[in-house]
Amino acid sequence: MNSYLDVVVRSVVVYLFMVIALRIFGKKELSQLNSADIILVLLISNSVQNAMVGANTTLTGGIAAAFSLFVMNYIFKKFILRIKFIGDLVNDKPQILIHDGKIEFKTLAGLGITSEELQEAMREHGVEYFKDVKLAMFEVDGNISIISGNDMLRQTHHKRKIHKTLGNLGN
Repeated sequence: MNSYLDVVVRSVVVYLFMVIALRIFGKKELSQLNSADIILVLLISNSVQNAMVGANTTLTGGIAAAFSLFVMNYIFKKFILRIKFIGDLVNDKPQILIHDGKIEFKTLAGLGITSEELQEAMREHGVEYFKDVKLAMFEVDGNISIISGNDMLRQTHHKRKIHKTLGNLGN
């Protein structure tokens, strides 16, 4: 097989593996990465480099691998947008944490969100009591959005980011 075609095929396989692995073990938005997550990403990139380029360590081999990843990412995003099943499989859904003042304890436990984190998010939105929360959502980007039922409270667009380990999200 042509060495550049080999690099392209290897890169596509590694890309698909990483998408599946991140879905299984959790994923985060880039803005939520902590030091351990950054180290993990760097080590993963180093560990899969040889799997992508093999013995081809030339500049053009590296460019072929990078180009393949960009193209694969573009195609994958198109599939996610156009094919609902793939989008549902890859993308998380927002989850309700509080609805009309009632806390969803199973959801909180499943996401690994403590009551202290939830209360901190409420305070950041100017809400003191759970009963005053009309809706609290754990968004797909790791933020907690809160809508209060009290018209007197100032509505803000401030969101509380919850920093979780890679293993806690995506499930």
